[in-house]
Amino acid sequence: MAVELVLNTKSSLGEGPSWDSEKEVLYWVDILQKKIHQYDPAKNENKTVELNQMPGTIAPRESEGVILGLEQGIYFYNWISEELDPIVDPEEHMPENRFNDGKCDPAGRFWAGTMELDGKPGEGSLYCLGTDLELMKKIEGVSTSNGLGWSPDLKAMYYIDTPTEQVVRYDFDLDTGEVKNPKPVIHFSDEEGFPDGMTVDEEGMLWIAHWGGGGVSKWNPETGEKLEFISVPAVNVTCCVFGGKDRNELFITTARKDMTEDQLEQYPEAGGLFKVSTKTKGMPSYPFKG
Repeated sequence: MAVELVLNTKSSLGEGPSWDSEKEVLYWVDILQKKIHQYDPAKNENKTVELNQMPGTIAPRESEGVILGLEQGIYFYNWISEELDPIVDPEEHMPENRFNDGKCDPAGRFWAGTMELDGKPGEGSLYCLGTDLELMKKIEGVSTSNGLGWSPDLKAMYYIDTPTEQVVRYDFDLDTGEVKNPKPVIHFSDEEGFPDGMTVDEEGMLWIAHWGGGGVSKWNPETGEKLEFISVPAVNVTCCVFGGKDRNELFITTARKDMTEDQLEQYPEAGGLFKVSTKTKGMPSYPFKG
């Protein structure tokens, strides 16, 4: 599969891509540069907004605009009015924490996890914001909350806490949002780097970004087998999402953070937004319904 550079943004920490199927645009963030992006493939235009705090994740909102997990809580943002509206900050008492990766489930709830700014172990949690704007803490003792995804039959949720080097499967109740019975299903070796963000295709396979591993891998969560590896010209690959009209284009975010000068010379496009066409269609990026 040929990987194509879409935008040479040289992002410090590109992350959190999600596809808005209604508007046919891609949202993504640069955490350290405090930027949110809206990329329109049809026009090849990228709109950038700089915020006053670090964004960890962005997802479409059914009514208007997007929902964000920021340094200081969860917010709505309206691209037209440019208004940023705070919803809730569950960790106001923990100023060293920020929101990291997140996305919406098929029922339209917003899931997002936190981490300590320097990655101190066990300081983060995974939260779920209901469509009624009630927030629930789902998982505690998280170190670097990252990839999320749901199986095509909507009975399983997959979750990555990066330093554990594994993907955990939870039984998922679509009606209530309850998760239970955690079971590790995928294990990374040290040579593969660390699992970061992820997405799921229509066949139920997981596509996982490798922080420190230079690519994206495709896995079968039923067998734990790695099926494919796509090399990306960046050391730190952060996340991926299926987009495009037919959801058969895998958009991939990368970072320049933690790269040496030699690595930056070797991978000058690191920090860019990439894409690759796939034979598989991805599951949609669900919008927030609150």
